[in-house]
Amino acid sequence: MEKKNDKDPLNAPEESKDSTARRDFIRDIIEDDLKTNKHQGRVHTRFPPEPNGYLHIGHAKSICLNFGIAAQYNGLCNLRFDDTNPSKEDVEYVESIMEDVHWLGFDWQERMFYASDYFEKLYDYAVQLIKVGKAYVCDLSPEETRQYRGSFTEPGKNSPYRNRSVEENLDLFTRMRAGEFPDGFRTLRAKIDMASPNINLRDPVIYRIMRAEHHRTGNKWLIYPMYDYAHPLSDAFEGITHSICTLEFEDHRPLYDWCLEQVPVPCHPQQIEFARLNLSYTVMSKRKLLQLVQEGHVRGWDDPRMPTIAGLRRRGYTHEAIQNFCEVIGVAKRDSMVDIALLEHCIRQDLNKHASRVMAVLRPLRVVIENYPEGEAEELEAINNPEDMSSGTRKVPFSRVLYIEQEDFREEPPPKFWRLAPGREVRLRYAYFIKCVGVVKDEKTGEIIELRCTYDPQTRGGDAPDGRKVKTTLHWVSANHAVPAEVRLYDHLLNKANPAEEENADFRTLLNPKSLEIIANCFVEPSLAKAQPGSRYQFERLGYFCVDPDSTKDKLIFNRTVTLRDEWAKIEKGGKGDTTKSSKRN
Repeated sequence: MEKKNDKDPLNAPEESKDSTARRDFIRDIIEDDLKTNKHQGRVHTRFPPEPNGYLHIGHAKSICLNFGIAAQYNGLCNLRFDDTNPSKEDVEYVESIMEDVHWLGFDWQERMFYASDYFEKLYDYAVQLIKVGKAYVCDLSPEETRQYRGSFTEPGKNSPYRNRSVEENLDLFTRMRAGEFPDGFRTLRAKIDMASPNINLRDPVIYRIMRAEHHRTGNKWLIYPMYDYAHPLSDAFEGITHSICTLEFEDHRPLYDWCLEQVPVPCHPQQIEFARLNLSYTVMSKRKLLQLVQEGHVRGWDDPRMPTIAGLRRRGYTHEAIQNFCEVIGVAKRDSMVDIALLEHCIRQDLNKHASRVMAVLRPLRVVIENYPEGEAEELEAINNPEDMSSGTRKVPFSRVLYIEQEDFREEPPPKFWRLAPGREVRLRYAYFIKCVGVVKDEKTGEIIELRCTYDPQTRGGDAPDGRKVKTTLHWVSANHAVPAEVRLYDHLLNKANPAEEENADFRTLLNPKSLEIIANCFVEPSLAKAQPGSRYQFERLGYFCVDPDSTKDKLIFNRTVTLRDEWAKIEKGGKGDTTKSSKRN
């Protein structure tokens, strides 16, 4: 038996994974703030998604972090939709985000907000900025604005409209709101410092003209605040103490603080950045994921190949596995690539404990047991889950004609192939020893279409009274009782672990052409006849599977969640051989 490494977080006892034991640099900041009473002892976070796509596993990390910190310190966490760009937003995305956050196990209670709740207030604050000379209306085109901004090595230069009078700016901003100008014709910009080494402080745009119907406010507004302006003020309006975001916003922090310092707000939240999640063999950009959906590379946002929470849920992932994954990877200050094998390891751990074992044959080969009575059948007792004996047992029918996997037979077996072959005896799971005594082939193609076997009635349950041993146990289903099913085998979305390494490459060229294989003529044991969408099972010797929402009473459809092969366990052991091999598959 392998000795566990107690220092390995994957092997840590459950009590050490309790939220009170978690520490990272963000929690260290919060601990210090609580000691100094910086926010009057309050901890108030928020999860602020933009409703312009479905959430993915990276967002799950942020959800677990923000809601988890609030729970750990007896604080609060808001759900706020940063809906400041109506051209890319949709009610569908809002509803999917709410569903995903709840499914992950978190509740915002009555604290669900929208940036659009504050549109009038944000406009009034923009007027105040104009009145104190901190904002101006600019007529530069987007291209001219980029040119004037400068570069990382060259300072920007002032807009020719930077020194307009307060009165002219107020008049123009009022007319912008009234719709007198076309889209993009004018912007409102913060007046900060065009020579700042931080490009984000070079008079950033804080309002733009956009005629787009908003999913909540309709056509009331013709101007919309920019994210960098709306976000810090929304945080302050809601009393947020710690505004936790990903590293790409680190350079935006001075602008975040500038906005809060220029207007009277009830509090000044602290922005804290952490490393975003990068997962191998997939993409985490909502723009790219939307592209995959729109171009038909996947079947939708909830396609099980997608890294979206909806896709993972449809594939069979549990919220417990995702929470555990987010806890194991932790919180860091530096971006890195997380091996998808770790995510797969987490779902295996969870399903191994909770998923019922059943038998299914994906590529059936007919087996006739010649000495078994024709027209008869019997019921054998099978264990539902050896990891949870309280789950009990079930009855599995056995009869003269069975199906086994095609790959479990070789007419001319290679070395170390211990499964069924002519003259060889194997064990059928929960049943009997059988021996192959004949092979039937298609006369035209030579393909093996049937095996003729005999069974030993004395081996019922899987053991021989005379003590003889077999090297392999096979899964099977009774042909007369089997339920037809379709099985969808999913693999990685991309065939490259780190697509960022492919410079200037279109990520679509890295799509894995074998990411989905549909097998139509499978058979599952009869206990699954009424399996409900979302139900999860271990198909013995094959992997973990989940009933797809496309299933009907007339057609069962299963998605493969993950194989039984555990690459992460292999990585953990330093690649010393394939630890997933078993005599049952040889």
